[in-house]
Amino acid sequence: MSYEELKKGYEYGLSKIYEMVINNDPCYAYLMRCNHTVDQKLVMAHVYGHCDFFKNNAYFSHTSRKMMDEMANHGVRVRRYVEKYGETEVETFLDRCMSVDDLIDLHLPGIKRREDASRYDFKEVVEEIDKLTRFESKEYMDEYINPREALKAEEEANRKKQEAIERSFPERPEKDVLLFLIEFAPLKPWQRDVLSIVRDEAYYFAPQGQTKVINEGWASYWHSTIMTERALEPWECIDYADHHSGTMAMSQGRVNPYKLGIELLRDIERRWNTGQFGKEWEECDDHKKKRDWNLNLGLGRKKIFEVRKIHNDVTFIDTFLTPEFCKEHKLFSFAHNEAQDNYVIESREFQKVKQRLLFSLTNYGRPFIYVVDGNYKNRGEMLLRHEYNGIELRMDRAVDTLANLQALWSRPVHLQTIVDGKPTLISHDGTNPTQKTLGEADDPRKHTSPTIK
Repeated sequence: MSYEELKKGYEYGLSKIYEMVINNDPCYAYLMRCNHTVDQKLVMAHVYGHCDFFKNNAYFSHTSRKMMDEMANHGVRVRRYVEKYGETEVETFLDRCMSVDDLIDLHLPGIKRREDASRYDFKEVVEEIDKLTRFESKEYMDEYINPREALKAEEEANRKKQEAIERSFPERPEKDVLLFLIEFAPLKPWQRDVLSIVRDEAYYFAPQGQTKVINEGWASYWHSTIMTERALEPWECIDYADHHSGTMAMSQGRVNPYKLGIELLRDIERRWNTGQFGKEWEECDDHKKKRDWNLNLGLGRKKIFEVRKIHNDVTFIDTFLTPEFCKEHKLFSFAHNEAQDNYVIESREFQKVKQRLLFSLTNYGRPFIYVVDGNYKNRGEMLLRHEYNGIELRMDRAVDTLANLQALWSRPVHLQTIVDGKPTLISHDGTNPTQKTLGEADDPRKHTSPTIK
């Protein structure tokens, strides 16, 4: 369906597909036969930037460099299941998996959340729990040294402790919901395999979402450098300028990652060439001196290669976005005006703009959802918690997601969140969603999930 949308947009002249590049070793890229020669050059130059980024950025270091082969194997396995179980059943299940493929832990490849040996290993509880405290004694003194009431009380305490252990899974809030489903959902072997395929590919594509701005900025920086310095013939300049400017254009109400990325990289290069960084620069209050500041350090190119290696979008913008950059590029934050029913400029203040931008990029704009109980109400139901950060969930999407999770879990699924400023529990039992207001003790705003500290 996505392909058909792009294809029709291209046929009707609503859009033009310039590139497709795949993170592999070697990288794969595709050119459209109908593209003009200058567009082919632009795409090739742009792809070189992406290839360099894929191979050198830290957030891609865990991705498979043979993913084309792995995806081909994934396709073979899915087609085998289609032949065996039927297209409708496999496609319906696959659609449900794809609808929740963003419920993963983006930082899992770089952080060890738990010991491999104890990954929800539900073996019998250690025998010591069942053993009662008995002291050695002669038979005639046993009733006095080991009173029956004390042993019975200890046995009851051990039973309650056993039940608490059995109920308390996961051990801590689990952000990788897909992994939790793979381990504990009552799935058939082929369903568990399909869900594992979806999860593997979700982790493969996750760095793309984490580095959209800096990745596209890096590729745009190098295609503009290569094209203007090496690749253009004189009669191709107008076409290149037209197509490049179309790619860099900012549309109303949204950030263009190509434009923001390339301009911020150019700003970093300029600042490190002129020495406009460090304590002395930041503490200078003379506006004229700062405007003419130039130490001729020539460190710009070296610095942007360093940035390309270690940053994702959030750290990139958090570290290098400056008040001067926001002012020069006229960045502002906007909000919805309920009275006028339209969007208005909320603020041009640097901290506000930076906060809004970082917020939209954190977890690539998706809510943080955790599994907090896999045996809710002692009936095998799943309890999820929304890490509330000031933005309420879209109820239509939340309900649809719960419906798909319920189908995978085969038991009712519940989600603690905030609706209209009140702690709320949204539930789905496979037929109808329900919603009820919770007490203060169950307010998700009072819980901080340890996995994101």
